[in-house]
This record gives sequence, structure tokens and C-alpha cells, in this order.
Amino acid sequence: MGSCISKVTLAGAALVALAGCFNEPEPAYKTRPEGAEVRLNDLGLEKLETKLDTEVVVYINLDRNNLTVLPPEVLSCRKLKWLRLNSNRLSGLPDMAELRDLRRIYLKNNRFMEVPPALEKLDKLTDIDLSGNPIREIPDWLAKKRGLKNLSFTRTLVRKLPDDLSAWRDLDSLQLGDLELSAGEMARIRRALPKVAIVF
Repeated sequence: MGSCISKVTLAGAALVALAGCFNEPEPAYKTRPEGAEVRLNDLGLEKLETKLDTEVVVYINLDRNNLTVLPPEVLSCRKLKWLRLNSNRLSGLPDMAELRDLRRIYLKNNRFMEVPPALEKLDKLTDIDLSGNPIREIPDWLAKKRGLKNLSFTRTLVRKLPDDLSAWRDLDSLQLGDLELSAGEMARIRRALPKVAIVF
């Protein structure tokens, strides 16, 4: 899968094409078997009422529902690669270690007060979107997580990133918009990640 943007070093250029970083490639569905893509967004769901073919599901969209917990059926989808849970009422996640192939998880506009510890065990993650949550701190384990490509903490309560950002040098994009970061902190982040497209 190609990167959504080219790496840039100029602050202004970082805005280019970031909108597509957290979206799946549109043609992908054409190569998926029947039942591999599950779209249950915008249905007001409080729980999952649809049976999933857990042997083939690779994409689940549960955006804009009323979920307060991750449906246990999702955890049975061992081949799952993309999971969308934006705009629900989630404040935590269960152990997700069985989702070994999960690459992208979208959790914006929920009720997380911390980065979910369950994400630490997901070694194949490339994209994490936690924007719009009342998160105050980015844990050191996330800053040390390698293989990540796109991260978003836009509109959170984060005011400082971890001291060691060396594992994030290969990021394509880091979205930190609408944060109360000091000028010194922004300068430090740019020095630490000179090739990453950063949006403040």
C-alpha cells in the first residue's frame, strides 16, 4: 500500500494531501471477497446485531454509532486490517492482541482520556487516529512503537510529546492541530522529525 503523501521538510508543504492519510483506497473493495467489507456506520447502534463472517472480514466501519464498548464480535475477526470507530462513546478498549493483522484504527471523537493500552500489542499498526478525544498525554510506549506511518492527535489536550521521538522518524504524517503546544515544543518536534509532514 502506497503512502498517502510524500515526506516533506517545509512546514507549509506539510498541509499537502493530508486529508487522505486516514482513508482507505477506494478501489480496494473490488479485490475483496464477499463479506470482507462490513459497513455499519450511521445506524445508531449500541451493540452489534449483525453476524460477521469472521474468516473473511478485513474492514469494519462502525463510525457514528452509540457504542460504549467494542463489540466482542469484532475481536473474532482475526484477519481484520482496518477498523473504524469514529464518533462513538468509547472510553476504553479490551485486549485486542488477537487482531494481529490490524493496521489501521480510527478512534476520533470518542471519550478516551488516555491512549488505549490495548494498542501497544498490535505490532502491525501503521495508522492511529485519536483526534477529538480528551487525551492529555502520549505514553512512552507509543513513542517507541516502530512501523507507524500516520498519527493524529488533533483537538486533544496534549501539550507535550515524549522526550524520545526517534522511533517516529519514518512517519509520513503527524497531525497535531489545535493543540496548546509552546513554540519551543513545536521547534523541538520539528528538529526531532525533520522529514515528517507535521501539521500544528
